[in-house]
Amino acid sequence: MKLLVLGSSAGGGFPQWNCNCRNCAGQRDGSVRATPRTQSSIAVSADGVDWVLFNASPDLLTQIKANPCLQPNRGLRDTGIAGVVLMDAQIDHVTGLFMLREGKPLPVWCTPQVQEDLTTGNPVFNVLSHFCTVRWHPVEIVEGRPSIPSARPFTVPGVAGLSFTPVPLSSKAPPYSPHRHDPHPGDNLGMLIEDLASGRKVFYAPGFGAMEPQLEPFLADADCVLVDGTFWTDDEMIRLGISTKGAREIGHLPQSGPDGMIALLSRYAKPRKVLIHINNTNPILDEDSPERAELARAGIEVAYDGMLIAP
Repeated sequence: MKLLVLGSSAGGGFPQWNCNCRNCAGQRDGSVRATPRTQSSIAVSADGVDWVLFNASPDLLTQIKANPCLQPNRGLRDTGIAGVVLMDAQIDHVTGLFMLREGKPLPVWCTPQVQEDLTTGNPVFNVLSHFCTVRWHPVEIVEGRPSIPSARPFTVPGVAGLSFTPVPLSSKAPPYSPHRHDPHPGDNLGMLIEDLASGRKVFYAPGFGAMEPQLEPFLADADCVLVDGTFWTDDEMIRLGISTKGAREIGHLPQSGPDGMIALLSRYAKPRKVLIHINNTNPILDEDSPERAELARAGIEVAYDGMLIAP
């Protein structure tokens, strides 16, 4: 299995186009040692030729240009992207679908909740119906044991050797969703990605709002976890005067604190631990910061664009 980080930032990228926080201003003028990042997305392949795209960020064309493996030359017009899996309907995870409009009908896997959001509040699928069209493959949520929502594994045609097992996460639907304030299982997913030949597993969850019972085996058994690194503290943007909402309120578990992501990941000895979907305000972007050093002491890595993970 090859997992390629196409983009590692949260919405807006880094540095964010209109932001002069310490990180963004410092990256621009060179006073902060920090690497620019595009908006979050990954691609996964068993053979390095045919890939499954997880989320389609607004920076997708830049990401494809930076990763030629996504554009093999088997024909006059060709792509290595065999299908797209959407983890949610957030604007920074779906608007890149417009960049694929010149191709063949686009196979997309997502839950009925996400499909509803993308045909109503943000009608991306409706717009694409006038171009390449979308072939929607539903990811169905079922009631697990004991009454814990789960989902059935699926495969993507054209990408042999990989299996995908979704798991619903506690997070937030987008502001344009009819259930923004009425959460449904399926608004947001984590995904266990398994190489069927080697048995190696990656658990991917860029929008991780809280620990829940159904997540325990996914975190414990994975060889690598690639999880939400959006904020360092719950009140990060509040303290900066950027927002009135905390991290948890918008569906992200912060890294610090006794019940944060660092403490949670410390419970699991097996997996390699990597943070993705990092907001431009997060001090871990400063490679010389004490927060970055704290992550290193905890054995936690920070994803970067172009990072290749081969668990």
